[in-house]
Amino acid sequence: MNNYRIEKISKYLSWVLRHRPDKIGIKLDANGWVAIEELLKESQNHNFPITQIELNEVVEKNDKKRFSLDSTKTLIRANQGHSLTVDLQLEAIKPPDILYHGTGNHLIDLIKQTGLQKMSRHHVHLSKDINTAINVGKRKGKPAVFAVDASAMYKDDYKFYFSANHVWLVDEVPSQYLEIIDISRKEGTLNWEQGTHPSPLPLPTHP
Repeated sequence: MNNYRIEKISKYLSWVLRHRPDKIGIKLDANGWVAIEELLKESQNHNFPITQIELNEVVEKNDKKRFSLDSTKTLIRANQGHSLTVDLQLEAIKPPDILYHGTGNHLIDLIKQTGLQKMSRHHVHLSKDINTAINVGKRKGKPAVFAVDASAMYKDDYKFYFSANHVWLVDEVPSQYLEIIDISRKEGTLNWEQGTHPSPLPLPTHP
């Protein structure tokens, strides 16, 4: 199966398993799982046929590891990113000292005011490395990257979770834990010492 077909199926499954299972007449259980047999049948009935072999290949080869199969290989679910109410049964764990969030450059001023909000999703998504955050930001145009003082947030009792596809999740990130970083260099630069609380970002002034 070529990369175009893999990406097409991956986007379709993301739409169905994260947001609109009702559009093809399936229902996720409380933990986001659905029977593969039912998914394939209803996809066929709604003019998007997928074979079992194709499904397995997408789960295995998707570069973002968006999907998981259960231990019996009969159920599938999206690993994170749901706008539906599901319980992924994630346990809160201690995060790395610093995490990163990629976004569009045009959203910098808004984020400085509001912090990072989960919007229609269950959590704010964070990355462990700058390059991943840059790639996420590119989806929204010219990228920008915020560093998140996860160490300070953890000390302040914010709960962090780690998804099956290696995305860090948190309910919100208030602006005082954020610092815009310089991504003009390959490694990026931080404006505070690792492990210390960043200074609050200055709010934009309005005439």
